Amino acid sequence: MKTAVVTGVTGQDGSYLAEFLLEKGYRVVGMVRRSSTETFERIEHLRDRIELKEADLLDQASLIRILEESEPDEVYNLAAQSFVPTSFVQPVLTADFTAVGVARLLEAVRVVNKDIRFYQASSSEMFGKVKETPQNEETPFHPRSPYGVAKVYGHYITMNYRESYGMHASSGILFNHESPRRGLLFVTRKITDAAARIKAGKLDKLRLGNTDAKRDWGYAGDYVRAMWMMLQRDQPADYVVGTGETHTVADFCEKAFARAGLDWKEYYEVDPRFLRPAEVDLLLADPTQANEELGWKPEVSFEGLVHMMVDADLERQGLPPGA
Repeated sequence: MKTAVVTGVTGQDGSYLAEFLLEKGYRVVGMVRRSSTETFERIEHLRDRIELKEADLLDQASLIRILEESEPDEVYNLAAQSFVPTSFVQPVLTADFTAVGVARLLEAVRVVNKDIRFYQASSSEMFGKVKETPQNEETPFHPRSPYGVAKVYGHYITMNYRESYGMHASSGILFNHESPRRGLLFVTRKITDAAARIKAGKLDKLRLGNTDAKRDWGYAGDYVRAMWMMLQRDQPADYVVGTGETHTVADFCEKAFARAGLDWKEYYEVDPRFLRPAEVDLLLADPTQANEELGWKPEVSFEGLVHMMVDADLERQGLPPGA
């Protein structure tokens, strides 16, 4: 039985990855931060099947301790301050978690056991003001938020440890991936939750920022499969993971509200509070390398993803699934 340590196990990706690894027969150790309030709803159905251990990306000693106690074969670093708007408000905290936290964890792996295979969650936000479309593994980075900047550091420090110490360390440059477990702060879940609450008569308006922004959206459950595939390769490498399709925020709204039997334009208004200081206008993945070398392809379509999320939010409101 292999053992995997998953940081950020209580998040969207962490919960799907934990499920996936359990199906593969892994012993799963989830890293959680000490908190006065528990936020384990995404993994509540797994609590009796995974081990939860306290550690913190801000605390080097705790990272060394969790690796020594767990003796993992693989480490998946999914923990971060991952909300882009918050990174503008708290740039230093974002850097500490999302950038330097990666270095702390890599150093813990190097000190405890260099043979542990390491996965770093990189992000399409690193491309930012894109230099070419679509974006692949060779596209230069131009991040447009403190979050994107921090992710670039995490990406390059992972590459550095791979090249300097011969570690099996890989980064997945994941494009936007969503699910019914996505947090309400994120635009996709904000849209599907609003559609369901408007349908239930509990909300009047959906307030958004830039609806012309284009993103490559996929299903989180598909993307955690790619993470695992990277660590099964003989040689570590970095991979772009996405669908190769792009849609606007307006497209997402239209499909989501239609699933709930509504016309989104009747319920939407622009709110300047949700406009970013520096916008990322277009993200579109070229996942050729992941397709060819990993044999990975997404299984859930854009429309299937939107319907899945809206149906889950309708159910949360006590309503039947959409048409």
